[in-house]
Amino acid sequence: MKAIVQHRYGGPETLEYADIDPPTLGPDDVLVRVRAAAVDAGVRHLMSGVPWLIRPVMGLRRPRQPVPGIDAAGVVESVGSAVTDLRPGDPVVGAVRGAYAELARARRQRWVRIPDGISFDTAAAIPTSGTTALLAVRDTGRVRPGQRVLVTGAGSGVGSYVVPLAVRAGARVTGMCRPEKADLVASLGAQEVVGYDQLTGSRDRWDVIIDIAGNTGLTGLRRLLTPRGTAVLVGGEGKGGLFAGFDRQLRALLVSPFVPEKLKPLTAVTRATDLAELLTLVQQGELRPVVDRTFGIGEVADALAYTWSGSAAGKVVITF
Repeated sequence: MKAIVQHRYGGPETLEYADIDPPTLGPDDVLVRVRAAAVDAGVRHLMSGVPWLIRPVMGLRRPRQPVPGIDAAGVVESVGSAVTDLRPGDPVVGAVRGAYAELARARRQRWVRIPDGISFDTAAAIPTSGTTALLAVRDTGRVRPGQRVLVTGAGSGVGSYVVPLAVRAGARVTGMCRPEKADLVASLGAQEVVGYDQLTGSRDRWDVIIDIAGNTGLTGLRRLLTPRGTAVLVGGEGKGGLFAGFDRQLRALLVSPFVPEKLKPLTAVTRATDLAELLTLVQQGELRPVVDRTFGIGEVADALAYTWSGSAAGKVVITF
């Protein structure tokens, strides 16, 4: 089968379009012919091997999984002997390893059936970013009606889900983003849209801040919170290979017990139940995934570079 492969850590320049053997199928596995796959920050970390702390799990010198990509949507090709509730031809989506290939394999519990009326491109844009946003708003931030919520990176893949989910929870949302993404963030329901330089010296305070892959210091976040407010740290980007920005998450755990504000790192896990909930919201018209651009499988390097430049408004999807 055709796949995008990577034999050393690095950026888009390390990718090759090659023929590889298809995955073998275990009794609990489902093999899916991929129609669309998404790009997200997690792919960048897995490809670069940064932070270095992940390498004992992902491969010390090169990626243990040579095919990158996490989110995939497609059609069931075949199922293992223990799988009884899916059959060839069923449309499914899931967060899996090795999504940038013609065929992707994962355990049955990783796949969710795609409801009628949702395209493969749209479905592929949901798993990692959508479920991360749901956990940030519902579980970690515990957003409630009437609260003021600040979303940094509001025009990003995760941010484009956080904003409408927080609005749906009854919050008044301020979206922080690049100027070119302001119209999108407003269309997602944010009552206010501000730039990254507009809160310096601000006296505004928010009940919840959902900080997406940011590098704002913990002191800076605390200054923007109400006395008992909550900051949700969704990922982190920064210099240095060992932690690469994730040291802020660790410091938040250490500091939070000693300050009035709650500083909560988000542990994102893509659960099938959460993905199914989001798919239902999309089918019912209550949530709109934002797909900025689509790229062909031969343009994966361009898709990654575009996403990582920060220019993408919402999600980028690779089509097969």
